[in-house]
Amino acid sequence: MVGAAQAWLAGLEGRWRLSRRIDDRAGDQSGRLSGTATWTRDGDLWRQDEAGTLHLGAAPPLTATRSYLWRADGARVAVAFADGRPFHAFDPARPTARHDCAPDVYRVAYDLADPDDWTAVWEVRGPRKDYTMTSCYTRP
Repeated sequence: MVGAAQAWLAGLEGRWRLSRRIDDRAGDQSGRLSGTATWTRDGDLWRQDEAGTLHLGAAPPLTATRSYLWRADGARVAVAFADGRPFHAFDPARPTARHDCAPDVYRVAYDLADPDDWTAVWEVRGPRKDYTMTSCYTRP
């Protein structure tokens, strides 16, 4: 029997449109990103690769990329950085998580109600950080 976490991950495979908004309350780093996110299965891992154009503050547009590794961990989904270091884990039935990166704290809430159009909202707080980052993933 396939668990809820593994079933949800299987639904990620493929290419997605990605739009991201960054609302910076600590400085002048608000911005937006438009691009793609692709999940590719490799055994029990799903590799997420993002690529897009980032408009941040008054700076010229930049090409931005990043990657993560996702896997089922029992009833939870575990997300790691591309080098394998743990990032966060969540239960798809209660999709929230926290990542401590001292002195900063990252909290995420996923809205997974629509499997073809879902969001991740990160609230980041720290001595020099205070921003919300909203990422929307939509099937093309």
